[in-house]
Amino acid sequence: MAVDPYTTLGLKRDATAAQIKSAYLKLAKKHHPDVNPGNAKAEERFKTISAAHDLLSGTDKRARFDAGDIDASGQAQGPRPGTRSHPNGARPGGGFATAFGGQGPEGLQDMFADMFANVRGGGQPRETAMRGQDQRFQLNVSFIEAALGASRRLTLPEGRTLDVTIPAGLEDGQSLRLRGQGGAGWNGAPAGDALIEVSVAAHAYFRRQGRDIHLDLPVTAGEAASGAKVAVPTLSGRVNLSIPRHSDSGRQLRLRGRGIPAGGGVGPGDLYVTLRIVLGTPDAALEEALAAFYERHPLDPRASM
Repeated sequence: MAVDPYTTLGLKRDATAAQIKSAYLKLAKKHHPDVNPGNAKAEERFKTISAAHDLLSGTDKRARFDAGDIDASGQAQGPRPGTRSHPNGARPGGGFATAFGGQGPEGLQDMFADMFANVRGGGQPRETAMRGQDQRFQLNVSFIEAALGASRRLTLPEGRTLDVTIPAGLEDGQSLRLRGQGGAGWNGAPAGDALIEVSVAAHAYFRRQGRDIHLDLPVTAGEAASGAKVAVPTLSGRVNLSIPRHSDSGRQLRLRGRGIPAGGGVGPGDLYVTLRIVLGTPDAALEEALAAFYERHPLDPRASM
């Protein structure tokens, strides 16, 4: 027996459309199969959550469920105890309002006129074609996948899979549209689209600002004082960076073209490397040498403050 969709999403029956969407996204992120690989319980929970959202996010479906016309699985139900069938689906005191989505007799005349507008030569009325609904899904990708581009396979609640191409430079929160991969159309109409909202994970040491990448690079006091060539990680692999002599901690160096790759008519970004001096293991000899050095060469680094 299907669970009440309001209970599944933790909502009251008067929840707004925005509250329904918010509750669904919160639960979907937690129980999505991509976040819980190999966890059958999480996958089943995700299917239940998606089914509840599908039922409540559609105005017509939600109204039919609230009225008792369909159950939590979307299946039609017989008359509820205490109700009596009336001709043409009308209900006591409500005329045709409940049975036909709030339309009165004049609305029904218009509806029937539309249904029979295309009848030719005494044939049967042609049902209205309706495009399928767009469906929204969530996809988690790594920082590198979003920066350089990748291909991912997304498993949908009903078991269907979608192959998703992540374009290089995609930002956190952006959505991808897969045309014709949403809900099925009605009476020969095209299917809706799948809208994939992409969530980009943080990286261990890269930070993105626009199309540029920023990186804090630990260096020794000797490398900063005497200058050196050190290997620096980039999106496409390690490269050698020349550290100028007498570099202070916080100095920023730029590697041109090593940021987000070019795309969409925009050139590549740069990689900005900020030096962070690391003294390493405490050593008495180093401390004495530094004390002697600054006695000979007094320095007040805070003089301008």
